[in-house]
Amino acid sequence: MGITNPWEPVQTYSNTQTPRELPMHQKDGSFGVLTTQVSKILDWSRSSSLWPALFGLACCAIEMMSTSASRFDLARFGAEVYRASPRQADLMIVAGRCSVKMAPVLRQIYDQMPEPKWVISMGACASCGGVFNNYAIVQGVDKIVPVDVFIPGCPPTPDMLLFGFNELQRKIREGIPNPPDPLKDSGLKLVGPSNTNMDL
Repeated sequence: MGITNPWEPVQTYSNTQTPRELPMHQKDGSFGVLTTQVSKILDWSRSSSLWPALFGLACCAIEMMSTSASRFDLARFGAEVYRASPRQADLMIVAGRCSVKMAPVLRQIYDQMPEPKWVISMGACASCGGVFNNYAIVQGVDKIVPVDVFIPGCPPTPDMLLFGFNELQRKIREGIPNPPDPLKDSGLKLVGPSNTNMDL
């Protein structure tokens, strides 16, 4: 008495049938269709082409400069163009301690930047005064300009600046709004070097 294979008819049929031909997509040279929102495209393009303004104040500026060197290469993210003119920049990287005398200059450069604009506070001194807890140093530039990303460290490494830069890109792509302006909300005015009020 032999054992018969109950699956033999199925196996014979499946092994001898011709393979099915799946309908393949044929390229005919026409463009595909992409649906999205205009705001998403704008946020993506803004996050991929940030132009930082030069605002190096102390030792953190050396780390900021090395970020654009070949080892870290900030150009991979579309931010290799450091601008000396605030009218051509949309990102301010405050690198280093900001003195009380420099605060009106910082605010003036920020006001000259076109909208939309963002600020990165690089280092402990720019973020909270660092070790300089005295009357001459601003205890955090978020009292002068609205800061989007804080980067800790004394000084922070170029890797940390790249991480903070990527966080800012994510924030822009997700459409997270800027923080409130500290001077406009409080009604305070900065007095510039020539004792002229800087109305906001």
